Amino acid sequence: MNITLKQVRAFVAVARTQSFTEACAQVYLSQPALSIAIKNLEEEVGGALLSRTTRAIALTPEGEEFYPVAQRMLMEWDVALEDLQQRFALNRGRVMLAAMPSFASSMLPNIIRDYRQLYPNVSVTVNDVIAEDVVDMVRNGVVELGITFDPGRSEDLSFSPLFDDRFVAVVSPLDELAELKVIPWELLLKGDFIALQRPSSIRLLIENKLRQLGLQVAPEFETHQLATIGRMVATGLGVSAVPSLCLRQMRELGAECRELNTPVMSRQVGIVTRRRYPLSTAAQSLQDIVQRSAMDLTEHIQL
Repeated sequence: MNITLKQVRAFVAVARTQSFTEACAQVYLSQPALSIAIKNLEEEVGGALLSRTTRAIALTPEGEEFYPVAQRMLMEWDVALEDLQQRFALNRGRVMLAAMPSFASSMLPNIIRDYRQLYPNVSVTVNDVIAEDVVDMVRNGVVELGITFDPGRSEDLSFSPLFDDRFVAVVSPLDELAELKVIPWELLLKGDFIALQRPSSIRLLIENKLRQLGLQVAPEFETHQLATIGRMVATGLGVSAVPSLCLRQMRELGAECRELNTPVMSRQVGIVTRRRYPLSTAAQSLQDIVQRSAMDLTEHIQL
């Protein structure tokens, strides 16, 4: 069945006005074009919807049944079209993203503030989850944008780098290491090391990098949360290493952060999206703001 909106609008206009002349003015059609639209509609549905006489136009019983349905259909179409136009104009809409907690708690609030100033009617939902879950949420289509470490090559994901995040040493203010400006890994590992539990990507990166240099991490304590690491270090339970995105958080928890070298470890932070799935206008606009802010973002990770 090949019924067009033009045909339905023509029928509704005639049924409402009971006049071909008035209906023509409402739907901006000539009388021959209006008549053809009604005729084609009736042919598609298999029977007459209008009863025409020389004096009046009336609905057939089938036309009476179809008229309110056609009205609702046109109203829902118009509402849907208006909503779509508003979304493209960013006067309405919603964008969902996932970000690892270190980014969500440090850099993301300013980005969302800037976004909301430009598009106050677009709602933003933030999922602050571990780096691995950010990737999974993007891959499964739960969110459109993810901000996390580089997940590596993938056929179904795209990664747009923002900046390099270096690892820093975390020590207690009372620790002798706090007197140093730069701490070598070998010296840091002589303390009681506090590590994230496997399968944390941060833990695996540290272990693999140090293994290449003949160094080994033997954690005295393990935990799931970076905040717990900061608090444990601050109370003198040991030392640790975290991405510099966590600088502010570590300091707020009472720990000290120092440059870490031999080796210098870093990891790219960027935006993860799904390949072959175009972003909504709202999500694309948010991604643009994040990328424009990339230069300013590095201020948050300077010692």
